[in-house]
Amino acid sequence: MKKFYVTTPIYYVNSRPHLGHLYTTLVADTLARHKRQRGVNVFFLTGTDEHGVNIERAAKERGIPVQQHVDEIVAEFRRTFAEFDIQYDHWIRTTARYHYQGAQELWRRVRDAGYIYKGEYAGWYCPHCNEFKAEGSQQQPTCPVHERPTEYVAEESYFFKLSAFQDRLLELYREHPEFVQPEGRRNEVVSFVRSGLRDLSISRVSIRWGIPVPDDPGHVMYVWFDALSNYITALGFGNSERQGFETYWPADLHLVGKDILRFHAVYWPAFLMAAGLPLPRTVFAHGMWLSGGRKMSKTLGNVIDLAVLKRHFSNDMVRYFCLREMVFGQDGDFTYGGLIDRVNADLADGLGNLSSRTLTMVRRYCQGIIPRAHGSQWGPEEREISTKAEDVRETFLKGFDAYQFHRALESVWELIARVDKYLTDNRPWVLSKEASERPRLETILNTAVKALRFVTVLLVPVLPEATTSIWRQMGMPGRPADENPEHLQFDAAVEGTPIGEVKPVFPKINKEVTMSEIQSKEHPSPATAAARTESSSPGEREYITIDDFAKIDLRAGTVIEARRVENTEKLLLLTVDLGEDQPRQLVAGIAQEYKPEDLIGRKVIVVANLKPRKIRGIESNGMILAAAVGDEGRPVLAGFLEDVPNGAPLR
Repeated sequence: MKKFYVTTPIYYVNSRPHLGHLYTTLVADTLARHKRQRGVNVFFLTGTDEHGVNIERAAKERGIPVQQHVDEIVAEFRRTFAEFDIQYDHWIRTTARYHYQGAQELWRRVRDAGYIYKGEYAGWYCPHCNEFKAEGSQQQPTCPVHERPTEYVAEESYFFKLSAFQDRLLELYREHPEFVQPEGRRNEVVSFVRSGLRDLSISRVSIRWGIPVPDDPGHVMYVWFDALSNYITALGFGNSERQGFETYWPADLHLVGKDILRFHAVYWPAFLMAAGLPLPRTVFAHGMWLSGGRKMSKTLGNVIDLAVLKRHFSNDMVRYFCLREMVFGQDGDFTYGGLIDRVNADLADGLGNLSSRTLTMVRRYCQGIIPRAHGSQWGPEEREISTKAEDVRETFLKGFDAYQFHRALESVWELIARVDKYLTDNRPWVLSKEASERPRLETILNTAVKALRFVTVLLVPVLPEATTSIWRQMGMPGRPADENPEHLQFDAAVEGTPIGEVKPVFPKINKEVTMSEIQSKEHPSPATAAARTESSSPGEREYITIDDFAKIDLRAGTVIEARRVENTEKLLLLTVDLGEDQPRQLVAGIAQEYKPEDLIGRKVIVVANLKPRKIRGIESNGMILAAAVGDEGRPVLAGFLEDVPNGAPLR
């Protein structure tokens, strides 16, 4: 059986859990679920880093013993992760006895191999990073990560001969480019190592809260030598309390934030090389969450509060947004408004609508029994959807294997959109009125249910709660998590299955109400609240008359051609059939949201009597209507749920 060992960083307990902690752990949890679903032997490790001067100081400021401080913070981390349904295999604490034993055994191996020596160290130290800064500088530098002054430290120290590993590390990066991902981060690491490595201070005499150095208890291990060893001590290395080292090591994936990549991609492999131990296969550094395009800070008031996420959004919503919104490895933007928009567009109007729509018609037109597909009615559309589903499965699996979660999810939503269009185009609600159309009706609903089953299995690790609910509503036996997506077949038999109770899995979120509630909790200023109420008063609106509205000629149309406008990023040139003698040519600024090929055959709403104007030298004869979603005004095309003939007016 294949194995997959995935880790998060162990989180430093000098602060409460925040979005950064949750994000890394959600990604690891999703990967673990996905691999388990594929029959892989998975071990998922997370935990807490509980040693160092920062921890001592935090406990002293609170006036409590250090152990009590770390116990309380650890309990909060574990409670938070449980609330977001994180299902790890083991939680490691660096204060655990077995970790002390394992870390000391690693030290002995490195020392006995000749890579540790005693000396003296003096330099500027950031206790928040647990790292020396601006070595050799005479001026007190500010830590660029935490934006706080560093502290001058001068003391006896043990050193690790990091300089001896420069060539071996460069060879590792060259021979195994997958070791550091993504590529841009690997280039940064290579550049850092090529610039020259200095030996690393790995002990302190001024700190008591830590793991004593073997055979020299006056020294305490430098926190990174201690912390990094957790990945092997949790598997039983150097201790008899834990097991799994022979089964799971080397790690398949270390997930880290880009701010701690150097420790994992330079120090950690050097420690392991020195000890004669196998190296992990991949260290993947993800980006950071911004909010409104800016770094999150309490001063700016743009911090995403985990308690707010729990209060207003389901776990599935948060998990989906994190995986879909950020290109893994790059920075992403997280706002409450953006989360609502993504949930409404993808989950409520996408997957949720397809599920409710399909199963409601099975209940209404087929007495709640999934109908069979009739061979005489299985035509090009059905074959296209079946083929697309198989393609989506391959894209999805490859996307997860490459940690391209956003692309994997995009492919599933392309299938959801195609099936939704299939239902709209074939109008089962009309076919249900004609007995002669019964075979066609049943084939359409059978196809839609098969597609719904297909995407439900794929989405289990991303939407564990919703997919379980949809599975039950479809009346499928067992659990969707037990279905291996590698073996997923579109034409699996579903006919004759009684469906369960149909209910919405993603009710649409009222953005205005929800944002108002969030803002009132976070910024309860009476003046601000009063200003918001006053500015939104109906009396302040500028009304138009019915005669004004009657001047606007809105018409239904179908896109028959679409292509990008050269040398532009946002513009598409569309040809739209409005039921006139000749189709209209329009230019629309929707290229960043819609692919030209996906628009062919789509029903749209056009302002037909808008004065023609030239855009980039192309005459545009009308305007397509779209909603402006989110703070950035993302265009979402307006359309129809039922069939409307081209040229039909809107009133």
